[in-house]
Amino acid sequence: MQQKRLNLELNREILKKIYLEIKEKEPNTSNELLKILKKNPSKEGEMFSKSYLLTSLSLLEKNDPKISEIFQDILPFLKMKETRTVSGVTPVTVLTKPFPCPGKCIFCPNDVRMPKSYLSDEPGAQRALSNKFDPYLQTFNRLLAFKNTGHPTSKIELLILGGTWSSYPIEYQIWFVKRCFDALNDFENYKQSEMLKDDNLSQPFEEDKLEEIDGSNFSKSYNSIISQAIKNTKNILNEVATWEELFLAHDKNQNSNTKCVGLSIETRPDEINEEEVIKLRKLGSTKVQIGIQSLNDEVLSLNKRGHDVSQTINAVKLLRQAGFKIHAHYMPNLYGSTPQKDCEDFLKLFSITDISPDELKIYPCSLIKTAELMKIYNQNLWKPYSKEELEDVLQFCILNTPRFCRLTRIIRDIPSTDIVVGNKLTNFRQIAEDKITKSNQKAVEIRSREVKNKSYKSENLSLKETLYETSYSTEIFLEFINENDEIFGFLRLSLPKISSFISEIENCSIIREVHVYGKSTEVGKKENKNTQHQGLGKTLIQRAETVSKEYNFSKIAVISAIGTRQYYQKNGFELQNLYQIKKLS
Repeated sequence: MQQKRLNLELNREILKKIYLEIKEKEPNTSNELLKILKKNPSKEGEMFSKSYLLTSLSLLEKNDPKISEIFQDILPFLKMKETRTVSGVTPVTVLTKPFPCPGKCIFCPNDVRMPKSYLSDEPGAQRALSNKFDPYLQTFNRLLAFKNTGHPTSKIELLILGGTWSSYPIEYQIWFVKRCFDALNDFENYKQSEMLKDDNLSQPFEEDKLEEIDGSNFSKSYNSIISQAIKNTKNILNEVATWEELFLAHDKNQNSNTKCVGLSIETRPDEINEEEVIKLRKLGSTKVQIGIQSLNDEVLSLNKRGHDVSQTINAVKLLRQAGFKIHAHYMPNLYGSTPQKDCEDFLKLFSITDISPDELKIYPCSLIKTAELMKIYNQNLWKPYSKEELEDVLQFCILNTPRFCRLTRIIRDIPSTDIVVGNKLTNFRQIAEDKITKSNQKAVEIRSREVKNKSYKSENLSLKETLYETSYSTEIFLEFINENDEIFGFLRLSLPKISSFISEIENCSIIREVHVYGKSTEVGKKENKNTQHQGLGKTLIQRAETVSKEYNFSKIAVISAIGTRQYYQKNGFELQNLYQIKKLS
């Protein structure tokens, strides 16, 4: 708190001196930076913190040419947790409030303080709880945390998590997304944060009146407790907005300095139909996290998942037809499965070509006290895999993920204190990858090949195209790679074989995603050594247009995020209702 009270004007010259010394000495360790800071205390007699240096740097850079010249050079020496934005965007995760869920999955935690499937001591859940699940505060405060640790905030991937999004009232969905966009649009004016005080917010319901659920002996279900708590809520929140209000927030974000370049929600396969898909587009969504969990109907039934494989296939079909990115969740070690069955099942994710997800989270089943699985465990009908078994399964999954799919996460970040038995290590991905390296094998999935913060040299890149078929489309994955097969950028192009249920993209090829890797760079800025803003995206789009014409398409559409509309407009695309479309000469 003391650092916040330091007078910027009083310390301006000292700060400039520190920044120039960082530029000159390029401190590579914390100790080297510490020496500079100890030598240059503030006028108030305190040592500057990294966070204060970063905040001040951003403020001084705007009106001081000397600082502006060295801004990009010294930022890497001050930035904290650099890996958070090394994939090209700044991810902001927000959670919806607790609400009844249509699922009855036996492995799902039942923490009534949280939306279904989440635990109150998970990092993202703790942030949501501290902000009382308010979407504006969650978004704004997360942006502030990124900015104060030196990360860019101009290109935001907004991830809305929490139970089954599709089961929430439509009025709440519209309001929630609108308030997230309001925070993005307000962020450049810091005083906006004072508009919402804790006193103006109320909890979804009173925590101290909630009963704890014991997974071994259910007296009441999660849904019944939450429903009753909502019914008893005295302070009803005004969680309502109109489509028109949301669209105004969308329009404002196109010109905002904090743009939404991707919007992801999570739901279940049995919640997806044509009407739901169109609604998701109206909200501005570009990616759907969908809980596949297993491709074995018997396992799905034993775990009371509530849908079968055919519903999963149909959901993915509808989403891909509409251009969405498919981010699947898959769960090894479910009740009724075995390591061998899991490996065989995992291959179906891509051998059943109508699924073939673009991204994948692999979350082995963990035993949580509040899950119904506790009862089955106590009856000795299920047990967690041993470390060796889990290691083998994860290694198999990594090696059998194709190059067009990104393994976003392996092992959910559940605190070890919440896990009754089984794996409590969160670095299992690293363990499995180390084993792969020692066996002289190599993964080709996207995340293991990302260029991260390596220098960019266009002459070292080549364009590789991978084609795969579904029953309703030809999919082409275009990627810029170097001689080491590291990926610098990619484009997902869909060439439909059947008519679309969305009239405006009828007879169009569809760009489902364009992504350029390297550290996230502010919109409008260019760094010669960095991959972003060097024209890779434009080149990929031009190639997609050429391929589309080769397949006899006269129009190409893109499922653009709200904050990328201007970018595609510069590349010749025109907004037509929910998509941007370009005629091919």
